[in-house]
Amino acid sequence: MKDICLDAIAAAHGRGVTYADARAVCIRTQGLHTEDERVSSLADTESVGIGIRVLLDGAWGFAATSDLSREAVTATARQALAIAGANRALRRPEGVAWCPEPAHREVFRTPMATDPFTVPLETKLDLLLRVNGAVLAVGGVRKCHSHMQFERRHRFLANTDGSVIETETVTSTARYTATAVNEEGAKTRTFEATGATRGYEHIEGTPLLEEAPRVGAEAVEQLSAKPCPVGEMDLILNPSHLALTMHESIGHATELDRVLGMEESLAGSSFATIDQLGSLVYGSPLMTITCDNTLPGGLATLGFDDDGVPGQRWDLIRSGILVDYQTDRETCRAIGASRSHGSCRADSWASVPIIRQSNFGLAPGSVSLTPDELVADTERGILIDGMGSFSIDQKRQNFQFGGDCFWEIRNGRIAGMLKDVTYQALTTRFWGALDAVCDKRFWQSVGVMNCGKGDPGQTARMSHSSAPCRFRGIRVGGAR
Repeated sequence: MKDICLDAIAAAHGRGVTYADARAVCIRTQGLHTEDERVSSLADTESVGIGIRVLLDGAWGFAATSDLSREAVTATARQALAIAGANRALRRPEGVAWCPEPAHREVFRTPMATDPFTVPLETKLDLLLRVNGAVLAVGGVRKCHSHMQFERRHRFLANTDGSVIETETVTSTARYTATAVNEEGAKTRTFEATGATRGYEHIEGTPLLEEAPRVGAEAVEQLSAKPCPVGEMDLILNPSHLALTMHESIGHATELDRVLGMEESLAGSSFATIDQLGSLVYGSPLMTITCDNTLPGGLATLGFDDDGVPGQRWDLIRSGILVDYQTDRETCRAIGASRSHGSCRADSWASVPIIRQSNFGLAPGSVSLTPDELVADTERGILIDGMGSFSIDQKRQNFQFGGDCFWEIRNGRIAGMLKDVTYQALTTRFWGALDAVCDKRFWQSVGVMNCGKGDPGQTARMSHSSAPCRFRGIRVGGAR
């Protein structure tokens, strides 16, 4: 596929283009789904094609094809040029301030011990069905759904900078949900081997079967749990929950294309505008948010982005102050940067690369603090585990989140389970209420597998990390 990419660049080069790139990608995806004691679906699919992007007179053109013959690739490159020519009538007066990047000739592959595609289907299905059986053995549980998903993405990228980059990344994840039912309704509890760029050892290293009785019992316990109180309470949020809150209130708000209004027609904009860079108080001094596209196992750890920029590590927020954004080569100069942070990705060969969230996380606390000590130091609060519902406005300011499971804290002790918990806040008010973060021993990375953005819509993956932490005086309850 490398030669195909080079053919595409040759077809576009020398025609007045400022920049051109070609991405040839082969994506294999395997999904296994079970319901109770049966296999509900199996799928093993492969998608192969090439996407060609050209920048001509300050306007973009993009075209893609699944026909990898030399004739089809050359015709597709010419189509991208024609689209760029047509788009010149719609270009911004200043055109595109494309940021330079050195040429890279490198290979990146996901480190792994066991290729998940070499593990027999029977082995994977046996584990899922045994998990279901253990969950269904809990009295009161009526249903269990489980699944595994694996993806291999083999990509060649060539561009007019002189870069020729090969990457091969593998993603593994597994998840199951227990449903308990009584005469008043139903409640669910979920457990997962959160998505990661690792091999099958990631599944084997997660106690899916061992945790099944607890997961089932907690689904049942929710049926008789007390309803969420209404008022202001302290919240202790586990990494499995905080990942989604960070994703929506920080991740999307710091994508520079959103900040600049380039996504406003569909995905919204951001309150964190560039005139506030270096001065916006995003949260408390305990809040340092670091992007890291070199994080081992991170879903955005892909070696290079689709602009040909290597994975990097940088701070978005430092000691509560907004200090940077997630950028690509088209937007980074808007904030005076001389280089992109490498946050540009497409979800397939047929999609246009756009800014997507990086792996990022909340820095762990610098003082020794365990989750038990954090609970013991909380007089009246709620502990939240797992992701649930969410709602947030187009500026990423006003939000409401739920979760997967909840416990009341009274006088420094867990006082029983709650149900139907939601909390509401403004982004800066919420992060300003951060007053305690457990130390690095409890720092965990959680994969987000289904981030939607763009028009036409694309789905991307990334990981968000934190330790359990506390937020003081957050409004809870009141949702209907």
